[in-house]
Amino acid sequence: MSNYNIKKGKDGRYEITTGLSGKSILTIPQLNKGTAFSKEERHELGLLGKLPPCIESLDAQVQRAYLQYSDYTKPIHKNIFLNVLHNTNEVLFHALIKQHFKEMMPIVYTPVVGDSVIDFSQTFRQTRGLYISYEDRHHLDEIIGNRTNDKIDLIVVTDGSGVLGIGDQGIGGMGIPIAKLVLYTSVGGVSPYRTLPILLDVGTDNQRLLDDPMYLGWRHPRIDEDAYQQFIKDVIGAIKRYNEGVFVHWEDFSANHAAPILHQYYDELCTFNDDIQGTGVVALSAIITALRKKSDKLENQRFVIFGGGAAGCGIGDHLYMTLMSMGLSEDEVRQRFWMIDRPGLLFDDTPGVRDSQRKFTRPVGERCLYNQYDLESVIRVVRPTVLIGCSAVAGAFNDEALEKLCELVDSPVILPLSNPTDRAEANPADIYRVSGGKAFVATGSPFPSFQVGDNVIMTGQCNNAYAFPGIGLAVVAVGAKKITPGMLTAASEAISNEVMNNHFSQDLITPIPEMAVRIAKVVAYNVAKAAIEDGVASKDGDPVSLVEEAYWEPSYYPIRLSK
Repeated sequence: MSNYNIKKGKDGRYEITTGLSGKSILTIPQLNKGTAFSKEERHELGLLGKLPPCIESLDAQVQRAYLQYSDYTKPIHKNIFLNVLHNTNEVLFHALIKQHFKEMMPIVYTPVVGDSVIDFSQTFRQTRGLYISYEDRHHLDEIIGNRTNDKIDLIVVTDGSGVLGIGDQGIGGMGIPIAKLVLYTSVGGVSPYRTLPILLDVGTDNQRLLDDPMYLGWRHPRIDEDAYQQFIKDVIGAIKRYNEGVFVHWEDFSANHAAPILHQYYDELCTFNDDIQGTGVVALSAIITALRKKSDKLENQRFVIFGGGAAGCGIGDHLYMTLMSMGLSEDEVRQRFWMIDRPGLLFDDTPGVRDSQRKFTRPVGERCLYNQYDLESVIRVVRPTVLIGCSAVAGAFNDEALEKLCELVDSPVILPLSNPTDRAEANPADIYRVSGGKAFVATGSPFPSFQVGDNVIMTGQCNNAYAFPGIGLAVVAVGAKKITPGMLTAASEAISNEVMNNHFSQDLITPIPEMAVRIAKVVAYNVAKAAIEDGVASKDGDPVSLVEEAYWEPSYYPIRLSK
């Protein structure tokens, strides 16, 4: 449990009380202010003489931290520096990230976080969050009780089985919940004093990790399905015993577990899967923006989804739900989708089709329409207006497929969304070249701008960071009991509106990183409003006021010694 307490004083300002003093305070990232401790705090907390005499502002500390950060040239070394700062001084870390978000987002989040996950055991320096091992399944209450922060509003949890496009990373998956929570705070304004990353260690089937003598996780193959389901149920039970109102964000679970877990616990507590719902929100926002720019309508589109994992099905589900809400029948909506997975184009009788893919399968009678069931054959028959890649198959959208698509469809929307960058289905520069600049493009990972003649073409990124921080802030602000379809649609529309209102170039269909903080608030306002309208909010009132009240800015609270 926490060894400090945060409370709001009579003047409305927050302060921290703690029983710690001296060196121990400097070792707690939630308490450490470094050179910003006031003279009074240094006397009261036993810090006089333990710090240089200069008393600095947070801004001055940020300047020094940025100079130190800039000394590193390799992205992974920059990532390590930021992680060390995160575990040294939490407020300073978030202030630094917020001031330099465009530069640092790819370092603390995708794509560099993928490298840190792979090297997690080798680069491990200091612990953060909770590791719940299957071996400790009989001590769940004890583990939850050992959390650092006392009151928790938001948990990000993973089992490390489906990390980005790199698969099973076992214990290294902890890097992802930590990175997600950095954005929840630095972008979404969710207080870091009320968040918790959790890694469920149920073993790993990654032989490289099992053979690695430095691997820090449970050295055991992943547990069987029955044991796994019981373990998840027990963990949820322990979380609910602590706080039924907590928001649980599921992250990077394998495709066979992501959707079932989300749906199974949908009515038990407020849950969210960013790979499914967050990806769906940002993809729909990009599609809506592209259609607005070419004066077309969502109900007129034909969607081909290349990759039927959690992300592909999540995008499909969000599109499906949105089309249904527009008054189309389920049969009419199904006619607009084609999904290609490892067996090729999915039909109703394709062996091994998962429940999450079922609504996107094609009638068996259509088989005769295709010479083969690969992407190029589907493009020739379907003439998709929207092509979405979630396969982690690098280069899957090759020149032949793109040329055929652009020959058959005027200004298609092409979204190679797989992460990290080297797993993307296409390079946006190649799409621009093949389409003659007529396609609308957004990627999942950041790609650099490129030159075409005298013009610099900026590639938009369908980054979930434009969605989940604002959604989480809204949930915390209104105490939402669940995430409704209306809340997700409100998020997509809010993001699209911000892009359109900023009058970007015709090519850009997503926000730019500089907009992330503003977008998080706008998303939060709209999602909070939808939650209240849908009857799932625990708090009533003006959604903007509720969001503003909940929003956390990096600043040092006064610290007093508890009596």
